[in-house]
Amino acid sequence: MIDTSLRIIKNENSKLHTVDFSNIPFGRVFSDHMFVADYENGEWKNASIVPFENFSIHPANIAWHYGQAIFEGMKATKSINGEPMLFRPERHAVRINKSAERLCMPAFPNDLFMQAVYELVKIDQDWIPKEEGSALYLRPYMIAMDEFIGVQVAQKYRFVIFCCPVGPYYSNAVKLKADPFYIRAAMGGTGEAKAAGNYAGSLYPAKIARDEGYDQIMWLDAKEHKYIQEVGTMNIFFVINDTVITPPISGTILEGITRDSVLTILKDNGYKLDVREITIDEVIEAGKNGSLKEVFGTGTAAVIAKVKQIGYKGEDIEIDSDNFKVATFLKDAINGIRSTRLEDPYGWTVIVK
Repeated sequence: MIDTSLRIIKNENSKLHTVDFSNIPFGRVFSDHMFVADYENGEWKNASIVPFENFSIHPANIAWHYGQAIFEGMKATKSINGEPMLFRPERHAVRINKSAERLCMPAFPNDLFMQAVYELVKIDQDWIPKEEGSALYLRPYMIAMDEFIGVQVAQKYRFVIFCCPVGPYYSNAVKLKADPFYIRAAMGGTGEAKAAGNYAGSLYPAKIARDEGYDQIMWLDAKEHKYIQEVGTMNIFFVINDTVITPPISGTILEGITRDSVLTILKDNGYKLDVREITIDEVIEAGKNGSLKEVFGTGTAAVIAKVKQIGYKGEDIEIDSDNFKVATFLKDAINGIRSTRLEDPYGWTVIVK
């Protein structure tokens, strides 16, 4: 059940004039408004767009102690005519509810999600950077709001969406460490959910990788520590000879919306695709014999992130990221569709009127 009215309170003190859009640190600048809704007594209510502000949270907020917290990441861009654009927003509405189900949280109504995103982008559209590759990053999330200590399902929740103008997530090709010990997810766990705890658990091994000179972790499977799963916060693709390979969605890998878009574009443009399990040994061997042509990650924040080095058990292989053809084509295709520079044959973009 839901109270369907959406209240809007405009911010009378915009901070837009203080932003240098040519130098935007990722995730540290916030727009003027946010969406908030509360869940109590089995009903979503108080759906509002309000000025961006702090919350008052009880010290015993159950999400802080037991981790009932999920989120999404999505982007709004501008067309070449200056119109605000959304990219596959309905997929984010579906995915956050999959995460909610896994963490025993209430579903958020898809129609209200779409209305909230649409209205929020319409109100804060001047915060969307104009440069292609930049965007207004939207962060929908849900947290438990009960005020007690006890390991049990909460009865109260808050759903929030705020916005950040952002530039490119990775400006250069990245170096990855394939970790033979630490894991991101195991079968039966929460790997396919965007649960906050998944990311907390990744911080320490990622720090070790950075201390060793890498940018991110390449996660291997929990059982045999040989099958590649994800990279940091991205899905991963390999081009070996003339075939593009990516691991299958198996319960431990996040079902990336950019990943799905990439697979669709590649298939429709005649590329050879192979969605299958791939081992780190196969990749290392391909790197040594010259058949590994490209490695790249895909995700909402990064879009396409080229990989120039993979380290595994003290050995590094180098990939000539300056000559990547598939990754370059894909990044141009997705950014072009998002900006209307290229035709959208899939109906992925939604113009915010």
